[in-house]
Amino acid sequence: MGGAEHIDMGACHARCQIEHPAHRTKRVAIPSILVDTGSEYTWVPAKTLERLAITREKKDVRFVMANGQEITRSVGFAIIRLDKFFTIDEVVFGEPGDLALLGARTLEGLNLRVDTQRKKLVAAGPVPAAAASRRRLVI
Repeated sequence: MGGAEHIDMGACHARCQIEHPAHRTKRVAIPSILVDTGSEYTWVPAKTLERLAITREKKDVRFVMANGQEITRSVGFAIIRLDKFFTIDEVVFGEPGDLALLGARTLEGLNLRVDTQRKKLVAAGPVPAAAASRRRLVI
């Protein structure tokens, strides 16, 4: 995938687009976002999300930073695109000083993984599904 620039211990930078889920023509390119498999959520600068008119659906969501500091941020919904891959996910309204991050949940939704040997994002392969069962669950 051409979007990855470099990789270091499970993280790389990629180019992506953030899109309003209800107004699909409203989108903004993010030229470099840190792909961080250690972060659950995707973090996007609040000004970018506000420019797209993405709504703060959850307020005062608590997060614990790597240094142990607890902070609160708002969360909304956005479509995230990387090349031909896209998904809808919760995104954190990043404040000044916060990194722009592409988190593990978004990577899972995109069905991408970090290939540390080839130093880029790659398709994760078939999506696991539950096996069909002949038994019926009776409640």
